[in-house]
Amino acid sequence: MSSSTSRNTPLPDPHDGIFDGANAAYLEHQYARFKAGDDTLDAAWKAYFDTLDDSCAATPPSWERPDWPPRDSDWMDWEKAARHIAPKIAQRMSGAMDDAEVRSATLDSVRAIMMIRAYRFRGHLAATLDPLGLEPPRSHPELDPESYGFSTGDFDRPIFIDHVLGLETATINEMCDILRRTYCGTFAVEFMHISDPDEKAWLQARMEGPDKEIAFTPEGRRAIFRKLVEAEGLEKFLNVKYTGTKRFGLDGAEATVPALEQIIKRGGNLGVREIVIGMPHRGRLNVLTNVMGKRFDALFHEFMGGASIGGDADGSGDVKYHLGASSDRVFDGNTVHLSLSANPSHLEAVNPVVLGKARAKQDQYHDKGDAPAGTPPDRGSVIPLLLHGDAAFAGQGIVAECFGLSGLKGHKSGGSIHFIVNNQIGFTTNPRFSRSSPYPSDVAKMVEAPIFHVNGDDPEAVVHAAKIATEFRQKFLKPVVIDMFCYRRFGHNEGDDPTFSQPHMYRTIAAHPRVVETYGARLVADGVMEASEVEAAVAEYRGALDEAFEAAENFKPDKADWLGGRWQGIKRKNAGNFVRGETGVAPDVLGKVGDALTGVPDGFNLHKSLTRQLEAKRAAFKSGQGIDWATAEALAFGSLMCEGHTVRLTGQDSERGTFSQRHAVWIDQEDESRHKPLKHIEGVQGRFEIINSMLSEAAVLGFEYGYTLAEPDKLVVWEAQFGDFANGAQVIIDQFISSGEIKWFRMSGLVLLLPHGYEGQGPEHSSARLERYLQLCAEDNMQVVNCTTPANYFHVLRRQLKRDFRKPLIVMTPKSLLRHKACVSPLADMESGSTFHRVLPDAHAGDMKKTRRVVICSGKVYYDLVAAREEAGINDVYILRLEQLYPFPASALTQALEGFADAEIVWCQEEPRNMGAWHMVAPEIEKVLAALGVDAPRPAYAGRAAAAATATGLMRRHICERDALLAAALSGDLEDMA
Repeated sequence: MSSSTSRNTPLPDPHDGIFDGANAAYLEHQYARFKAGDDTLDAAWKAYFDTLDDSCAATPPSWERPDWPPRDSDWMDWEKAARHIAPKIAQRMSGAMDDAEVRSATLDSVRAIMMIRAYRFRGHLAATLDPLGLEPPRSHPELDPESYGFSTGDFDRPIFIDHVLGLETATINEMCDILRRTYCGTFAVEFMHISDPDEKAWLQARMEGPDKEIAFTPEGRRAIFRKLVEAEGLEKFLNVKYTGTKRFGLDGAEATVPALEQIIKRGGNLGVREIVIGMPHRGRLNVLTNVMGKRFDALFHEFMGGASIGGDADGSGDVKYHLGASSDRVFDGNTVHLSLSANPSHLEAVNPVVLGKARAKQDQYHDKGDAPAGTPPDRGSVIPLLLHGDAAFAGQGIVAECFGLSGLKGHKSGGSIHFIVNNQIGFTTNPRFSRSSPYPSDVAKMVEAPIFHVNGDDPEAVVHAAKIATEFRQKFLKPVVIDMFCYRRFGHNEGDDPTFSQPHMYRTIAAHPRVVETYGARLVADGVMEASEVEAAVAEYRGALDEAFEAAENFKPDKADWLGGRWQGIKRKNAGNFVRGETGVAPDVLGKVGDALTGVPDGFNLHKSLTRQLEAKRAAFKSGQGIDWATAEALAFGSLMCEGHTVRLTGQDSERGTFSQRHAVWIDQEDESRHKPLKHIEGVQGRFEIINSMLSEAAVLGFEYGYTLAEPDKLVVWEAQFGDFANGAQVIIDQFISSGEIKWFRMSGLVLLLPHGYEGQGPEHSSARLERYLQLCAEDNMQVVNCTTPANYFHVLRRQLKRDFRKPLIVMTPKSLLRHKACVSPLADMESGSTFHRVLPDAHAGDMKKTRRVVICSGKVYYDLVAAREEAGINDVYILRLEQLYPFPASALTQALEGFADAEIVWCQEEPRNMGAWHMVAPEIEKVLAALGVDAPRPAYAGRAAAAATATGLMRRHICERDALLAAALSGDLEDMA
């Protein structure tokens, strides 16, 4: 649409774009026709212009406030602007202008402010962000003053803008100077997608104005240069000494290091006590040494094949660019503790781990928890700082999942600072093939995070962005993103030849000067440093690296220190040594928990079905019999809380429980107020956190794992809605939970509850994929249980905190057994002196001397076997339960089988033969039988045939399969299935 349009045009909705700056001339033309009394003007336009009122009385009082210009200068249409500006112009000129002149000046002001708004929205499109200049600059008419009706003759005429940009009046040239410097230089920002006016106002006030240019003191500029020298110097040194060795260098992105320094320094000034860092391989060695303070001789020792940890550590270790570290940094008298989380090659998987660890540390500092709606939580003592590659940030879904967690109860951590090392390529893939949006950072707009785009070849702009980002995070406790455009001087790794796929880019990079050279020349030109100082700084750092390289041959790594701080007193468990822990609870404590579980507050309108459940629970507590699964769980949680421990349970719909079994939170049926029974056991007790998480597996499980890394004294539990939901978090399970201790010497006591059992409900939710966890088990890395009694479940939960070591615990939790009449326990099995049993005997066996066959099983199938045996009248089959599958209870099983030397041994499972526990337990049972001197030590198999899907979706077929495997286990002629 242009100003030359002559036909009458119906008035569109004010928000459809017609009032954008590009249409200013057209709007002015229409308005002029209205003022001239043009009868041909459409009635809709006449009605619209009639609503405009330039009088002071028409100005809403709420606009008349001292901070109005930066808050509400974000006008949605020019009408609103005109109604505000016109009275001010008239008042300011004190009658020196007639109405026509006021209107003309008002129109100038409105058009100028529309142009300012366009720069805030679109200025980043004209910014000089790419150091390589790979894309030619594009024209952006909406940033041209002439698009708003200004000619070159207007550019030096003062225009009233009411303190927008910090000026009462300004010429177009003055405005454009500020706007281009603020939004179109080597620093740019996207923030107009933010809906909170205070956040936008703060950013505008922080960046805009005649005195808001990027400026550092001479000493600050020298400090930036020194960090660049260190960043570049290390990479060049490693490239010479270890040519072709993978290091995933920071070459081309050296400004990352001074930016991180600024985040630490500014954060410390603003009350930050710790920063938890997560990052990929790119630049990790540089961050470890030049930011975290790792010794160079230690790094060179690792390049020579040496271990990273000394002492009695016997883990597998990991490659250099996966390792973590911790240190203290002091700036301006403020000490900030840094911890860099170890991570695998699965890009971005470490993000939720960092968030969970940061949340745990915030809780330890007693940061205020989840505040009422409308008030930000005080989680400013610990910052999660995440570094990313551009391709991974745009491509990995867990990034969006973590943003989804950022504002949620139980998972918010005060906002993370995200630093994207945007080297404009993902391995060999150009950005136009690896994302569908203009920037890799666009996903952050889902939480309205401000995004700072910056040119990595302007280190001052990068450090400036880091400073503002840190300030924003600390003020608003929300995520913020820095997108640093840079490049990757070498290939994906130093042995890769990138010219195969990006010849043009790498010809440009080969000719492109390094940032130390360009920034050093800039400082010399500005008189900040002498050329000799620049050369001396480079030489001095190289000398220090040479000395460290010589010392690396004799370097002795320090003893592992991962059991300090809150982990003091926690020990590494020697494989094979079973430790029960003191898990029984005094009867009076169980009684107190029971009272809390069944006591309804006065005036609370309980759901009628829940009322009946509580009546049954009261009867069970009174008799001491019939404690079901959910009640045993609550008793475990409550008793731990009575001992001062915090219990944290998260998962999808965990408050009520997927199967309406838990009811940890009661909802008043009239006013929907909430009551958590376990929070009201006694006056002084541990906290109870139960959170219905967002519909995420990977991010939430990673978060909870990260929480346990910082907190060994809380019971932290993640529950899958169905066991197979954990498939969506397999990277967290494989790369962190099962192997984190052996790779990185980091313990975790995380508990995974995975509903498992075959009830004919189809292939999706029958199996928690027990076999996957057992396949991951080795070197005493975690525990896998498939309990059959509520009492054993009670003890295995308490056992997590009642031993002097921590191991992840995988629990195959039941579904149908939650309400199975036989799946109950007496309170006596949970009282003082009771404990967890790795192997349980047959509770319904006949004369053991007449036993023909021993069926060993685990989990729900036990109850099916008992029912089938009773129905068939079989009395010579003994059913033995393995409650713990790993570590395998060889000694307990040996004792249990000692009286059955002549019996046939059968393993029975519900799962298909290629799934379940069969392949893991078969050789272990064989070892036990061999030790007992059994002539035919190989157990037989009874279960479903091998299958591609976990279960059938047809109920009739399910029943046939179940009946067949039960019959085979109890009375069938079984072939030896070794």
